[in-house]
Amino acid sequence: MSRRTLAVVSAGLSQPSSTRLLADQLAAASRDELARRGATVEVRSVDLREHAHDIVNNLLTGFPSPALRQALDTVTGADGLIAVTPIFTASYNGLFKSFFDVVDAGALVDRPVLIGATGGTARHSLALEHAVRPLFAYLRAVVVPTAVFAAPEDWSGGAADDALRRRILRGGAELADQVDRRPPSSGPADPFALTADFADLLGQGRDH
Repeated sequence: MSRRTLAVVSAGLSQPSSTRLLADQLAAASRDELARRGATVEVRSVDLREHAHDIVNNLLTGFPSPALRQALDTVTGADGLIAVTPIFTASYNGLFKSFFDVVDAGALVDRPVLIGATGGTARHSLALEHAVRPLFAYLRAVVVPTAVFAAPEDWSGGAADDALRRRILRGGAELADQVDRRPPSSGPADPFALTADFADLLGQGRDH
């Protein structure tokens, strides 16, 4: 039986947060599908609201606090990532973007990602395709086809309505499929590790 980890990033600013609610339901759907395939799954949540000041400080100084470093390692060391943001002014919010700005370059290459978003009106749903998906494409992650948007009318008494529930289950199944076909993650990459032989680096220096 394989062991898998899912990192769940939520950029909601309020408490309680519909963004966190959507993130948790996407995580549950992905976890259940992986479990059905025989995996033992650990879900690790990262609530960006708790790291807002540390993220800004990291942008200014270039160094994460211990708590932010742990959050970053959770994301970069997971087998799959679920990333959910509220939509502000037709795009992801600043907290969401700032967090991924401080993720180590190359850390999400080939990482399966399921994206989601919440907003005050269904008209914001296209932001997933014109803003959020391109962000992860730039990071060279593998974004699953289904992106899940939830507007206020998609919730009924705090629970997803049938249409939203179907999208959540489809997205979770797609993420589970991508995670299942990859070897388990070996953990976060060492940002100080050499990616080339030292002799080759010296040789490159002589060529110039």
